[in-house]
Order: sequence, then C-alpha cells, then structure tokens
Amino acid sequence: MRAMLELVRAPAALSVPGDTMAGAVAAGRSPNPGLAVASVLMYWSGMALNDWADREADAVERPERPIPSGRVRPGAALGVAAALTGAGLAAAALAGGRRGLTVAGLLAGAVWAYDLGLKRTAAGPASMAACRVLDVLLGAGEQVRAAVPAALAIGAHTYGISVLGRAEVAGASPGTAERALVASTAAAGLAAASCARDRATARAGAGVLIAGYLAFTLPVQAGLRAHPDPENVRNAVRLSILALIPLQAAALAGGGRFVAAGALLCSLPLGRWLSSRLATS
Repeated sequence: MRAMLELVRAPAALSVPGDTMAGAVAAGRSPNPGLAVASVLMYWSGMALNDWADREADAVERPERPIPSGRVRPGAALGVAAALTGAGLAAAALAGGRRGLTVAGLLAGAVWAYDLGLKRTAAGPASMAACRVLDVLLGAGEQVRAAVPAALAIGAHTYGISVLGRAEVAGASPGTAERALVASTAAAGLAAASCARDRATARAGAGVLIAGYLAFTLPVQAGLRAHPDPENVRNAVRLSILALIPLQAAALAGGGRFVAAGALLCSLPLGRWLSSRLATS
C-alpha cells in the first residue's frame, strides 16, 4: 500500500482540489465536490504514468522510487494510470455533464502528452502549466473566461515547479532559481488581477493570502542560488507544490468565500506533515 501511495504522490493531492474550487468561485459558481474528486484522480493518474514513463531513467537517477526499487511492477503502474484516468473522466461526467467530460478529456490528453513525450523537451514546463490551467477551468463550467486569470495564476506557479523539478537530480543551475522566482511573482500578480473587481473586503482578504503565498514560496526558491544541491531543490519542489494551497485560497477569498478559503488553508499543515513522510516529487 505504501508503495502505491508513493507512486501516485498521495500527499501532493491536497494541492489539487483547490484548482476546481478556484475556477468555480472565479466563475461565480459554487464549488463542485465531484469535479474536485475528478481532479484528484487525474493528478494521481499523471503521477503513476510519470513513474512508468521514467522507469529507465529512475533506475539510474532515483532508484528508491516504487518501480525501480521493485515494489511496483511497471505493468501495474501503467494499469493504475489508465484506471485512474478512466475514473477521473467518469467522475467529471457525473459531476459536470458533457462540458465537464469535455474539459476533463482535454486535461487527460494534456497529462498523457506531458508524461509520454513533452516532459523532457523545452515545452515541458509550459505543458505542465497547461495541465493545471485546464484543471482550474474544469471547475468554471460555462463561465470559462471569468476563470482565466485565476487559471493563469496557478499555471504560472506550476511552470515554476516544473522548472525546479528538472533540477532535482543534478542540482540547480544559475538560472533555475531566477526562473522559478519570476514564475511565482507572475502568479502573485495574476492572482491579484483576478480579484481586482471584487469587493474591498474580498480584495483585502485575497491580498493577505497572496502575501502569505509569497512569504511561503520566495525564500525557499531564492535560497537555491546559494545552496543549489539536489536535496535543497527537492525540498523547494515539495514546498512549492504545497504553496499552491494559499494561492488557491486567495482566489476563493477574492470571491468572498472566506470559509472555504480557511478550510483549504487547514490542509496546508497536514500536507507538510504527510509530505515529510511520503515522497511528493
């Protein structure tokens, strides 16, 4: 069981439900729990597929992972990825109807394209960001345009995570931290822009959370300039994944959903605790 939890990066899934919640609130809708479930299933499928696709490289670079360590068979990992993708599509169809299924289908295609081909190309970070953008839009229903700024904010942060993720084995190059810092700063700006038309109280709440997001994210990324070794990069990736939570909470607060934003923030300490015990990158 532990090997399967590691395969799908189970603790990191706490950073996922906030995507569809942010998309729904930005679009003026109530969050749909069924779409959040679909989102988590898609995320887990992508993690399992990632390890299947990287199994040969991981045998050299990350032998402790479930497949190269022999704890999960490659065929089983691929089967888990396919099953979770199917379950995610079914959940999206049940919760969001034809439109939910359509967006979930695009998301599934983006996830499989990233893991099977785009990950190790120059388009890798952008393609991973596109997965998160589609995940946010999955929650928006018909009002896709209204959710675009929030989706781009989360996508920008994800771009930075992908940039850092490429340095987990060899360590960070001189430009790695800078690119991640630029992405995080852009994410904060886009998040602020997405709340610009909301009530003053909502803008203030969102502003506090965006400031918290920057305080959570920027120091650990900036620290890689002085300490670029792989262990510090992996820690930066782990914390950057969790940093999605205050960014998503800012989108909820910007829409006046303070209770939902607070509930989402409560998952942050749990995520930190779990990620210290199970791999999230």
